[in-house]
Amino acid sequence: MYNDPQENYRIQGFSFLPPVVKNLLILNVLFFLADITLAPRGIDLSRWLGLHYFTASDFHFWQFLTYMFMHGNFSHLFFNMFALWMFGYALENYWGGRRFLVYYLVTGIGAGLIQCGVQAWELVPLMRQFTPFEVQGYVDQIVTVGASGAVFGILLAFGMCFPNVPIYLYFFIPIRAKWFVIIYGLVELFAGIGGTADGVAHFAHLGGMIFGLLLILYWKKHGSRIR
Repeated sequence: MYNDPQENYRIQGFSFLPPVVKNLLILNVLFFLADITLAPRGIDLSRWLGLHYFTASDFHFWQFLTYMFMHGNFSHLFFNMFALWMFGYALENYWGGRRFLVYYLVTGIGAGLIQCGVQAWELVPLMRQFTPFEVQGYVDQIVTVGASGAVFGILLAFGMCFPNVPIYLYFFIPIRAKWFVIIYGLVELFAGIGGTADGVAHFAHLGGMIFGLLLILYWKKHGSRIR
């Protein structure tokens, strides 16, 4: 699994827009266009496809998959898709399309599970202060959207597979990928613990990295039948 990346490129053929990354980009853009097209008609796709908490009235099991293709606004979509391409095309060339797709989906779903788990923890003190009806009203308003969890999983994998590749911050400050991942992970951890009211699901980002780490370690120890 951790053989020379350059050798993998030579055998498989290198592409700056491999098929899985390309199709993920297309799907995310299509979902975004559908969302902004249907919203004026009174159809809220986030209600059906965004990830709601387990006990919310609008929760459905498929939302652990579909929430990854929904985004709150254009900048949210753009930066997620840019990161998906920037780090994802190297990984897909290195791993192959099937393994990359499995990794993307597992980290995205894992990020959703972690996010719901953290929300359950946050609801405990609320249940002591408010009536069940009031808590349920709050729960029904919580919705998570975006590919950020899977993107952070991809970022972690990039740092593990290409630890010494330089990443340029602000176009001129180089930092090795492994340190970039560690620093970014710590920033997300402190932001999540600090409870910043920025509307960002920091623990979902960490969840994507955690599930990504577990999956990579599993593949490293047991190998992978995905080819």
